[in-house]
Amino acid sequence: MADRRKGSGSGNHFGRQVTGMAKLVYDLEVYTFDIDLGGHVNNGVYIRWMEIGRTRMMEAIGWPIQETEKRGFYPVLIHTEIDYNRPLFMGDRVRVEMWVSKITKARAYLEFRFYNGDRIPVAEARQTGAFIHLETHRPRRLTPEERALFLPFTLEENLIQNPEEQEN
Repeated sequence: MADRRKGSGSGNHFGRQVTGMAKLVYDLEVYTFDIDLGGHVNNGVYIRWMEIGRTRMMEAIGWPIQETEKRGFYPVLIHTEIDYNRPLFMGDRVRVEMWVSKITKARAYLEFRFYNGDRIPVAEARQTGAFIHLETHRPRRLTPEERALFLPFTLEENLIQNPEEQEN
C-alpha cells in the first residue's frame, strides 16, 4: 500500500538536497517471475515498479488512472533512465521512494530511489512524462490548478512560484 511520508529533515537525492517535501514511499517483494537468468532482478522489473509508483501518485493527487476518460487526457512516458548500483535477489524486500523533481505545463519529471531490505540504495531512476488529449492524441498542457496537485511531491527548489510565467 502507498505510504505518503513527509520528508524528514534533509537528505541528498541525486546530488540535490531534499527537504520538507512528501515522497511517495512503497514496499515491494521480489518474486520468482522478477528473476532473470543471472539469478537477480531483471532490469525490466524496475519499469513495472515505477509504473506502480506513478499509478499510486495519480491516485494520491485524486486522478486515478481508471478515470482518465472522465478527465479527457491520459499520462504517457517519453523518457526513462535507470542506474543500477547493486543487484536484488529472490525474496528481497524493496523500498521505493518517488517524487516529482519538476512539473511544467507540458511535462512531469519524476525521480525514484530503490533500496534493499537493509536500506542500501540499489538503483536510481528518472522518468519524464506528459499528458495526451484522449481524442486528438496530441499533447495537453496542464493548468496551474492541475500542476498544483503535484506540489506536495515536488522538490522545494522546483516549486512553481508563478505558474503563468513557467515555460513548457
